[in-house]
Amino acid sequence: MTDRIDPDRFAALLCDWCLEVEPGQQVLIDSTRLAEPLLDALHAAVLRRDAWPIMRMDSPAWAAAFFAHATERHLDSVPAVALAEAEAVDARLGIDAPANASALADVDPALIARAALARTELREIVLARRWAGTLWPTPALAQLAGMSERRYTAFVQRALFLDQPDPVAAWAALSARQDELAARLAPAREVRIEAEGTDVTLEVSGRTWINSDGRRNMPSGEVFTGPHERSATGTIRFTVPTGPRGVTVRGVQLEFREGEVVSARADEGQQYLEASLATDDGARFLGELGIGTNAGIDVPTGHILLDEKMAGTVHLALGRSYPETGGTNTSAVHWDLICDLRDGGRITADGDPVVVDGAVVV
Repeated sequence: MTDRIDPDRFAALLCDWCLEVEPGQQVLIDSTRLAEPLLDALHAAVLRRDAWPIMRMDSPAWAAAFFAHATERHLDSVPAVALAEAEAVDARLGIDAPANASALADVDPALIARAALARTELREIVLARRWAGTLWPTPALAQLAGMSERRYTAFVQRALFLDQPDPVAAWAALSARQDELAARLAPAREVRIEAEGTDVTLEVSGRTWINSDGRRNMPSGEVFTGPHERSATGTIRFTVPTGPRGVTVRGVQLEFREGEVVSARADEGQQYLEASLATDDGARFLGELGIGTNAGIDVPTGHILLDEKMAGTVHLALGRSYPETGGTNTSAVHWDLICDLRDGGRITADGDPVVVDGAVVV
């Protein structure tokens, strides 16, 4: 294992497995200058595939600067050119590469929610096309994970399967295993999640289970669906801290009644939790139920993209459903909250065990 990721190998995985770049396509690629090695490799890789790379290299300071200087216009609308560009491109890749993982920690959560609501139309256009999200190791992400830069880079390589001789073949093998799990869950009517502080049931009958095998998120490793919007009943404690937009939230406990959050507490980040739930009418209902399967992700890192895929975990997302699951909840929010099942937790489908102590029951 090396202490750096080969950007050319990573770019090939993103182009060929995630985006499936074809000749003539317009591919928008967006990150900060900290991901410059990967951006350079992607620029060349897209050109070699006879497609157009449209590069966006932002300053890592701009996200916080936006909220420091934004007027009402900026908080409540988006520029027309952003909508036109989203309509025009064939594929879009976002690469998270922050200089400070807590850059937005001092921003009023209500402002973050307000800006997210204004971007609803833009977000729906993006999600209707080919898209993928990934990350590039930075010192900030290593610090967020509590790891040295060398250890974190090796960890991300394992999560991406870039430590394998043929990463595409490794993702194809995971995809096949997840196909089996999704097929097993397809006829289920009710899913129950049990763990310390957790006992919640959700109706999933008629909903579609999706195999998330790295095509959209890289790394990935989950099967997910959209539970019936009014079905969640019970209490769940999310034991893995999450850091949406650089705000640390830990120890979240939610109580559901007829699908709606009726009680919400957090050991840390209560203000952000309350602001998120108040974003719009759909923010208090669930849009996703997902089961993590990526064995290369074995410890929490504080980064949702990684942590929600961790083998032995389950996550529920407040807010927007993915229509391909059959879910109908609409919201500017989509916030994945994660529960670790590896110490006595279990998932059952119609009473049959699916996950016990974090392991998928074969």
